[in-house]
Amino acid sequence: MNARVLRMVDGEAAGVQAASLTAAAIDDALAARGTAHVALAGGTTPRRAYALLGPLVADWSSVHLWFGDERCVGPDHPDANVRMVRESLVAPGATVHRMEGELGAEEAAARYSEEFGDTVLDLCMLGLGEDAHTASLFPDNVALDAVGVAVGVHDAPKPPPDRVSLTLGTLNASRAILLLTEGAGKIDALIAAQGVPSRAAPSSLLARDRLTIVADAASLGPA
Repeated sequence: MNARVLRMVDGEAAGVQAASLTAAAIDDALAARGTAHVALAGGTTPRRAYALLGPLVADWSSVHLWFGDERCVGPDHPDANVRMVRESLVAPGATVHRMEGELGAEEAAARYSEEFGDTVLDLCMLGLGEDAHTASLFPDNVALDAVGVAVGVHDAPKPPPDRVSLTLGTLNASRAILLLTEGAGKIDALIAAQGVPSRAAPSSLLARDRLTIVADAASLGPA
């Protein structure tokens, strides 16, 4: 089965679409189960989507916000995913479950695993690196083999080298996965993500039966 691919005209349109899909997943989860669990992506690409998402959810009080990954830095560090989300997403009343990267990769992963427990994510938003990595699961890294909820990641090819990430199993257990990508620099990575599943392209290992790719025209190349 192939992933669903939504081709958007530009980055703004991709942000609008990602925000709309996330809000719909939250609404559906609240209606079905009375609570919603969403994992957020880091990096710069989803910032606009988060700004647009805030007003789309009427009541955030029963929404739990998790993270797909985090760098091993403090919560106020410029590179911290939790800081980017705090600065871009207005979600009053939401319960935010941050990864405590400042504790170090293994300790942060252990604590997050305990906090996460048997949670099933209603939606997991992910980004895509130019090397086709997603979350902090990098090509051929031993973290790809991890079981359980979260894993400490070392030797990341971009700084900082130490990270915390949800495992591939946790990502693929989500009810829905949303991969958001923008820019011509992602063309090859997006091709790899949709190609033959390979450890060389971790995004290709995502469960395609529940994967929606939201991409701007630049990242998809010529139609």
